[in-house]
Amino acid sequence: MPLLGGIRPPIAVLCVLILALAGLTAKVLGPTKDTVAPKAVLSSQQYFAEDGAIALRASIDERVTDLQRTATALSAGRPVKPERILSDLSRTYQKWTGTTVLDLESGEVLAERGETIPLAWLDKDVLTGEHALTPRMVRRETGDVRLMTMVVLDWQDRPQQLLIASSSLSVPAINLGPFRSMAVVAEDGEVLATAGFERAEALNSDQERQELAFLHKQMSRLADQAAVRTEQHPVRAKEPGSRGYPGVSGTLIGGEYNGRVATAGYASLASSDPEDKPSVAAGLGLTVVALLPVVQQQTADQGRELYGLAAAGVLVLLGLLAVTVLWGTVQRPLLRLFLESRRLARGDLTRPVSVPRWGEAARIGIALERLRHRLGGDDSGADAAPRRRIRVGGRGPLVVTAALLLLWCVPVGLLLNRTDASVTVPTTMVNDQRDRTDLIADRLRRALNEAQADLVSTSRLIGAADDDSTGRLLQDALAKHSRYQALYVVDADGHVTAQAGAEPHAWNRGEDLPLVRVSGQGGKEPVIQAGAPVPERDGSSLVGEIRVEFLNSLLVRPGLGDVRVVDSAGLTIAASDGFLAFEKLPGTALTDLVRAAGVPVGAGPVENGLLIREGDGVTVAAAAPFSGGGVTADIGWTVVSWQNTERFQIDPHEREDRSVLAGMLGLAAIIFCLGWVYLVVVRPLRALATSAEKLADGDLKTVLYPRYQDEVGAVVRSLELLRQQAQAHRHNQARRPADARPSVGGR
Repeated sequence: MPLLGGIRPPIAVLCVLILALAGLTAKVLGPTKDTVAPKAVLSSQQYFAEDGAIALRASIDERVTDLQRTATALSAGRPVKPERILSDLSRTYQKWTGTTVLDLESGEVLAERGETIPLAWLDKDVLTGEHALTPRMVRRETGDVRLMTMVVLDWQDRPQQLLIASSSLSVPAINLGPFRSMAVVAEDGEVLATAGFERAEALNSDQERQELAFLHKQMSRLADQAAVRTEQHPVRAKEPGSRGYPGVSGTLIGGEYNGRVATAGYASLASSDPEDKPSVAAGLGLTVVALLPVVQQQTADQGRELYGLAAAGVLVLLGLLAVTVLWGTVQRPLLRLFLESRRLARGDLTRPVSVPRWGEAARIGIALERLRHRLGGDDSGADAAPRRRIRVGGRGPLVVTAALLLLWCVPVGLLLNRTDASVTVPTTMVNDQRDRTDLIADRLRRALNEAQADLVSTSRLIGAADDDSTGRLLQDALAKHSRYQALYVVDADGHVTAQAGAEPHAWNRGEDLPLVRVSGQGGKEPVIQAGAPVPERDGSSLVGEIRVEFLNSLLVRPGLGDVRVVDSAGLTIAASDGFLAFEKLPGTALTDLVRAAGVPVGAGPVENGLLIREGDGVTVAAAAPFSGGGVTADIGWTVVSWQNTERFQIDPHEREDRSVLAGMLGLAAIIFCLGWVYLVVVRPLRALATSAEKLADGDLKTVLYPRYQDEVGAVVRSLELLRQQAQAHRHNQARRPADARPSVGGR
């Protein structure tokens, strides 16, 4: 028989799969490999570092863009005194530590504001060549590193002036939460800035100072490792097919001190996304490292070795029973038919056919016995041969085999290691959900503040310009800022005098109305508007409508679940996933969480985290109201996030996932092997049983063709030989009476 044909291969494969699944079960359902911290905690640190890198990159790029936009606007207008330039710049944007205006022809400092900017680094290479005016990192005499951004102010018939703005490479002003620290790291592993570390002089005991020294040492060591890892290409650094953060990111584990292990996440500012807009920050080679000491995980898997072995043993036992059923009810009768049919085809008609007890094999055996009588000349014996009605076919053993294996697959996949609302969730996950939600809220607030600041900058260009010039200015501004869907100028009476983009909505003036507001209730989507008064036009305002899609894109972050922005009434304004305009939050627990977050505590509302246990599920939720500076500080919006803990890589859920995987693999083995047996043996055997019965009933004209080179095919070939013998026997019987008839008219 061919190697892959017949009944033996699928049964052998089933045995191999059962043994392999048993070994896998003993491994995955047994004790897990010891880890110092749950995978979910490590992944959360990676996400936190990615959030910090995104915030730092956006902050640096915004500084560069704002300075370039200011220079373009100034160069397009009338000459302005250097002191006025720096004054307006500091009043519009509070993001630079120092600003200076230089005369490029004489090198004289025309004006300066804030900290003194060192000029020793300025040379010909900085001002000319391929990388002219590229932002540079410069170290001051105090040891601090500053990012220097430069633009040229160019007026007709005047010497060119160089505007330099100095900004720190500090960690973004985000809530790090308790015990977490963050650092900005250079390409060589040098820590440029840190946040979250306590001051040694503020500590009260030597143990606390020793722990602080330990954390500083760990940050320095992990920063070196992160700098080396972020030198990889972002595509090669990831596993094939993985998506998510476009740069290089990952996790690191440091040393242990006093029962706590230093865990860190790192993320580079570089991007591998070809569709991403060019980024100045991405070319600086910076890396953000987030460090969090966590309590070392205590293994709770004692005794699980026997647990996994017991499950594997039960599978082997049921598998042996299933294979025995297939061997006794399918393989053995089929091999017996093969031997009996070959014996009859060779002409051995003396011994009765050993007929199997049931199934298609029994039907074929009875047909062979009838053919034996017919070939032996006993037609009466052939007609008198028993014709039992077979109630159970060849599919019965397959059903019994599947039932035996399902007795293991179903309980393991659906009942074993199931989690419920009593599952233990690390406190770190709740804290990280809260802190990352606050980071998203801060990022969204800054984006809206930047949008309003851009309107202020653009409104100064409008001034006393005519409507045609204003329209061109709005078109240019709309093309440069993808966050707006419409820009328009509204006069004191509320009439639109110039516009660009989509159809404008009404803008109501009033001292008590915020400069950033939302309207459009009852419509298909919220209308978010930001406004700025236009100088030299009494009562006029420049209004920009912010795209909801722009806000939605800021909310999408891996490992944070569903994220929404709601107003003071708890109605949805934006979401990371699809939503209906101004719909309520799902569940009263989230609504109550938003209300609790909006309650003033101390200087203002604070973010809150919550663990919600409902039914058999556990949800981690957090709410972070807008707080801080800018025009959106008191807008009343809140960012809400929630996710089911089933997404967390913690031991209870991982054991449940492994149990489900084992059950699914067992089910796949059942479908594959038993489907193989049905297609290769049972279905051809049913067709063969019908043909054999027709042959036994006297149908000698239908030729039997073997379709398979296996046991069933061998039986078909033997039946075809028996058909030919029966046909020859019939011809011989028909010719014998004619030969024996006496001749007529003999001599």
